[in-house]
Amino acid sequence: MRNVHNRLRKNYRILEKLNPTGKTTVQKNVLQNMGFNFTYFTSIYTTKKGTVYYFIYDQGYLPLEEKDKYVLVKKD
Repeated sequence: MRNVHNRLRKNYRILEKLNPTGKTTVQKNVLQNMGFNFTYFTSIYTTKKGTVYYFIYDQGYLPLEEKDKYVLVKKD
């Protein structure tokens, strides 16, 4: 349990650092180079249009159709 929590905290700090304004776009390799692990998240949000966001607490990311890009968002 401690290992999962530590992993979530690390992912959260990475998203928080890369997304100071509340919405931004980053390359997948930037996240990976910082040690982001895509298997750990706290919730999934699906919009009415079917867009799937993955959240770690209030920080989220959306994989874009454009290869290897992600939109980072912050839930208010």
